[in-house]
This record gives sequence, C-alpha cells and structure tokens, in this order.
Amino acid sequence: MIELEERVRREVGVRLFTVLAWIPERRALRRVHSSHPEQYPVGGEKTVEVAAGWLATCIEGRRPYFGKDRAAVREIFADHELIESLGCSSIINVPVLGDDGDVLGVLNILDAEGAYDDASIAAAQAIARDAAPYLKAGAA
Repeated sequence: MIELEERVRREVGVRLFTVLAWIPERRALRRVHSSHPEQYPVGGEKTVEVAAGWLATCIEGRRPYFGKDRAAVREIFADHELIESLGCSSIINVPVLGDDGDVLGVLNILDAEGAYDDASIAAAQAIARDAAPYLKAGAA
C-alpha cells in the first residue's frame, strides 16, 4: 500500500493517510495501512464511533465525506484531538468499492485546514477507484 500512499501524496497531498477495511457484519472498521503507525496502528479496529451522517454518506451512500475545517472534523470524529495534534484539520474520506459495488473500505486523507477543495475530492475519488486491489491485499 506504499504505492497507494505515494499516489495520494502526489495527486492530493496528505499529512495523515490511513486505509480502513469495512467489516459490514460488525459495522466496524479495521486499519490495514497507516502513515502514522504509532498513533494509528495497523490492525486497530473500532466500531463506527463517528456521527451517523458520516456512516450514511461514506458507507451507505458510497460518497466521499469532506470535512473542510476543524469544526467539521470535531463534529464527526471522536479522535479529533489526536487528529489536530498531527496538524490536521481537514479530511477527505472516500469509500473504496468492489466490482459488485459493495464498500470494501475507506481511504482517509487528512491535511491542514484549507488544503483541500473540489479538485482534491475528485482526485481522491479517482484514486479510490483504483484502490480495491490494494485493500483486498491488505485486508487478506
């Protein structure tokens, strides 16, 4: 998944990058890649502890979630203090879909406030379309 992270760095820009596999039977997310393994270790798993709006957008709606500023990040993510301590206050979450349209996981792309715009979201979506093989390999 290093290649995937490098592509995100080149095409979108990122300070913190994680990839989470979606486990639908438990409504849980398991981290399969992290640019910051000390703070966000690979293998870490959590039930979805974010606002229902995030779940409805990213998992159920299969659409990106864009938290453009610190207030949006604080509203949605329970770990917002850790996110902010890493210099991040803007986030793009993009679902990764399998061939059947099911959600395989989510790309989490974070940077400073103001780092992302509509073009960044479009670039992240393009990367997510190509990310299924990485997610399948990392989740295996």
